[in-house]
Amino acid sequence: MIILGVDPGTLFTGYAVISGVNEKLEMLKCDVIKIPAKNKLPIRLKQIYDSLVDIIEEFKPDEFAIETAFYGKNVQSTLKLGHARGVSILAAVNKQIPTTEYSPKEVKKSVSGLGSASKEQVRFMVCKTFKIKELKGSNDISDAIAVALCHHHKLLSGGSLKISTAKWEEFVDKNPKRVRVQ
Repeated sequence: MIILGVDPGTLFTGYAVISGVNEKLEMLKCDVIKIPAKNKLPIRLKQIYDSLVDIIEEFKPDEFAIETAFYGKNVQSTLKLGHARGVSILAAVNKQIPTTEYSPKEVKKSVSGLGSASKEQVRFMVCKTFKIKELKGSNDISDAIAVALCHHHKLLSGGSLKISTAKWEEFVDKNPKRVRVQ
Protein backbone atom coordinates (compact mmCIF):
# COMPACT_ATOMS: atom_id res chain seq x y z
CA MET A 1 0.00 0.00 0.00
CA ILE A 2 1.48 3.33 -1.06
CA ILE A 3 0.15 6.46 0.65
CA LEU A 4 0.70 10.07 -0.40
CA GLY A 5 0.34 12.45 2.54
CA VAL A 6 0.05 16.20 1.94
CA ASP A 7 0.36 19.23 4.19
CA PRO A 8 -0.99 21.97 1.90
CA GLY A 9 0.13 25.57 1.67
CA THR A 10 0.33 28.21 -1.03
CA LEU A 11 4.05 28.84 -0.53
CA PHE A 12 5.17 25.49 0.88
CA THR A 13 3.28 22.25 0.33
CA GLY A 14 4.83 19.33 2.15
CA TYR A 15 4.40 15.83 0.81
CA ALA A 16 5.42 12.34 1.83
CA VAL A 17 5.12 9.06 -0.01
CA ILE A 18 5.23 6.04 2.25
CA SER A 19 4.82 2.35 1.64
CA GLY A 20 3.23 0.30 4.35
CA VAL A 21 2.39 -3.35 4.64
CA ASN A 22 0.97 -4.15 8.08
CA GLU A 23 3.53 -2.81 10.56
CA LYS A 24 6.38 -2.54 8.03
CA LEU A 25 6.82 1.04 6.84
CA GLU A 26 9.17 2.53 4.28
CA MET A 27 9.71 6.16 3.34
CA LEU A 28 9.79 6.42 -0.44
CA LYS A 29 10.14 10.20 -0.69
CA CYS A 30 9.40 13.31 1.31
CA ASP A 31 9.99 16.92 0.38
CA VAL A 32 8.34 20.28 0.01
CA ILE A 33 6.98 21.98 -3.07
CA LYS A 34 8.37 25.52 -2.85
CA ILE A 35 6.48 28.19 -4.69
CA PRO A 36 7.84 31.72 -5.13
CA ALA A 37 5.79 34.31 -3.23
CA LYS A 38 6.09 36.67 -6.19
CA ASN A 39 3.85 34.36 -8.25
CA LYS A 40 0.16 35.24 -8.28
CA LEU A 41 -2.16 32.83 -6.50
CA PRO A 42 -3.57 31.14 -9.64
CA ILE A 43 -0.02 30.35 -10.83
CA ARG A 44 0.93 29.00 -7.39
CA LEU A 45 -2.14 26.75 -7.39
CA LYS A 46 -1.22 25.40 -10.82
CA GLN A 47 2.31 24.69 -9.58
CA ILE A 48 0.95 22.73 -6.61
CA TYR A 49 -1.41 20.77 -8.84
CA ASP A 50 1.22 20.01 -11.49
CA SER A 51 3.81 18.98 -8.90
CA LEU A 52 1.42 16.63 -7.13
CA VAL A 53 0.33 15.10 -10.45
CA ASP A 54 4.01 14.42 -11.23
CA ILE A 55 4.47 12.78 -7.81
CA ILE A 56 1.31 10.70 -8.31
CA GLU A 57 2.48 9.57 -11.75
CA GLU A 58 5.91 8.63 -10.40
CA PHE A 59 4.80 6.69 -7.29
CA LYS A 60 1.25 5.64 -8.20
CA PRO A 61 -0.13 5.85 -4.64
CA ASP A 62 -3.08 3.70 -3.63
CA GLU A 63 -4.33 6.26 -1.11
CA PHE A 64 -4.19 10.04 -0.67
CA ALA A 65 -4.39 11.73 2.74
CA ILE A 66 -4.48 15.46 3.42
CA GLU A 67 -4.77 17.67 6.47
CA THR A 68 -7.99 19.67 6.82
CA ALA A 69 -7.90 23.43 7.11
CA PHE A 70 -7.67 24.88 10.57
CA TYR A 71 -9.40 28.11 11.44
CA GLY A 72 -6.77 30.77 11.93
CA LYS A 73 -7.07 34.40 12.91
CA ASN A 74 -6.37 35.58 9.38
CA VAL A 75 -9.35 34.86 7.12
CA GLN A 76 -7.36 35.52 3.93
CA SER A 77 -4.73 32.96 4.90
CA THR A 78 -7.42 30.41 5.67
CA LEU A 79 -9.05 31.01 2.28
CA LYS A 80 -5.72 30.62 0.46
CA LEU A 81 -5.05 27.40 2.37
CA GLY A 82 -8.47 26.18 1.19
CA HIS A 83 -7.43 26.82 -2.41
CA ALA A 84 -4.21 24.83 -1.91
CA ARG A 85 -6.20 21.98 -0.37
CA GLY A 86 -8.65 22.07 -3.26
CA VAL A 87 -6.07 21.71 -6.01
CA SER A 88 -4.24 19.04 -4.01
CA ILE A 89 -7.42 17.00 -3.65
CA LEU A 90 -8.24 17.58 -7.32
CA ALA A 91 -4.86 16.12 -8.35
CA ALA A 92 -5.70 12.91 -6.44
CA VAL A 93 -9.33 12.71 -7.53
CA ASN A 94 -8.42 13.24 -11.20
CA LYS A 95 -6.11 10.20 -10.88
CA GLN A 96 -8.93 8.26 -9.18
CA ILE A 97 -7.09 7.88 -5.88
CA PRO A 98 -9.23 7.42 -2.75
CA THR A 99 -8.89 10.58 -0.67
CA THR A 100 -9.18 11.02 3.09
CA GLU A 101 -8.97 14.16 5.19
CA TYR A 102 -7.73 14.42 8.78
CA SER A 103 -7.87 17.26 11.25
CA PRO A 104 -4.55 18.46 12.71
CA LYS A 105 -5.69 17.08 16.07
CA GLU A 106 -6.35 13.61 14.59
CA VAL A 107 -2.94 13.57 12.93
CA LYS A 108 -1.12 14.63 16.10
CA LYS A 109 -2.98 12.09 18.22
CA SER A 110 -2.31 9.27 15.76
CA VAL A 111 1.41 9.98 15.55
CA SER A 112 2.25 11.11 19.09
CA GLY A 113 -0.68 9.92 21.18
CA LEU A 114 -1.55 13.50 22.08
CA GLY A 115 -3.93 15.67 20.05
CA SER A 116 -2.27 18.83 21.33
CA ALA A 117 1.30 17.74 20.49
CA SER A 118 3.70 20.43 19.31
CA LYS A 119 5.23 20.46 15.84
CA GLU A 120 8.52 19.43 17.45
CA GLN A 121 6.90 16.40 19.10
CA VAL A 122 5.32 15.37 15.79
CA ARG A 123 8.64 15.80 14.00
CA PHE A 124 10.40 13.70 16.67
CA MET A 125 7.86 10.89 16.38
CA VAL A 126 7.95 10.69 12.57
CA CYS A 127 11.75 10.63 12.70
CA LYS A 128 11.64 7.86 15.29
CA THR A 129 9.07 5.88 13.30
CA PHE A 130 11.12 5.97 10.11
CA LYS A 131 14.51 5.88 11.86
CA ILE A 132 15.51 9.23 10.39
CA LYS A 133 18.45 10.73 12.29
CA GLU A 134 17.85 14.25 11.05
CA LEU A 135 14.96 15.39 8.91
CA LYS A 136 16.17 18.32 6.88
CA GLY A 137 13.67 20.89 5.75
CA SER A 138 10.62 22.58 7.13
CA ASN A 139 7.87 21.31 9.40
CA ASP A 140 5.72 21.06 6.27
CA ILE A 141 7.65 17.87 5.45
CA SER A 142 7.26 16.29 8.89
CA ASP A 143 3.59 17.29 8.92
CA ALA A 144 3.05 15.57 5.56
CA ILE A 145 4.78 12.44 6.85
CA ALA A 146 2.52 12.57 9.90
CA VAL A 147 -0.59 12.81 7.68
CA ALA A 148 0.50 9.76 5.68
CA LEU A 149 1.35 7.90 8.88
CA CYS A 150 -2.02 8.80 10.39
CA HIS A 151 -3.75 7.31 7.35
CA HIS A 152 -1.61 4.17 7.59
CA HIS A 153 -2.63 3.79 11.26
CA LYS A 154 -6.28 4.27 10.30
CA LEU A 155 -6.04 1.54 7.67
CA LEU A 156 -4.34 -0.81 10.17
CA SER A 157 -7.00 -0.23 12.77
CA GLY A 158 -9.81 -1.02 10.37
CA GLY A 159 -10.75 2.57 9.70
CA SER A 160 -11.11 3.99 13.19
CA LEU A 161 -8.68 6.24 15.01
CA LYS A 162 -10.94 6.78 17.98
CA ILE A 163 -10.01 4.53 20.88
CA SER A 164 -12.41 4.39 23.79
CA THR A 165 -10.81 3.52 27.11
CA ALA A 166 -14.04 1.69 27.99
CA LYS A 167 -13.29 -0.76 25.19
CA TRP A 168 -9.54 -1.06 25.78
CA GLU A 169 -9.62 -4.88 25.97
CA GLU A 170 -11.41 -5.01 22.61
CA PHE A 171 -8.79 -2.70 21.08
CA VAL A 172 -5.94 -4.87 22.41
CA ASP A 173 -7.59 -8.01 21.00
CA LYS A 174 -7.99 -6.44 17.56
CA ASN A 175 -4.57 -4.70 17.47
CA PRO A 176 -2.01 -6.83 19.35
CA LYS A 177 0.91 -5.46 17.33
CA ARG A 178 0.07 -1.85 18.24
CA VAL A 179 0.23 -2.47 22.00
CA ARG A 180 3.49 -2.83 23.87
CA VAL A 181 3.62 -4.37 27.31
CA GLN A 182 6.38 -2.95 29.50
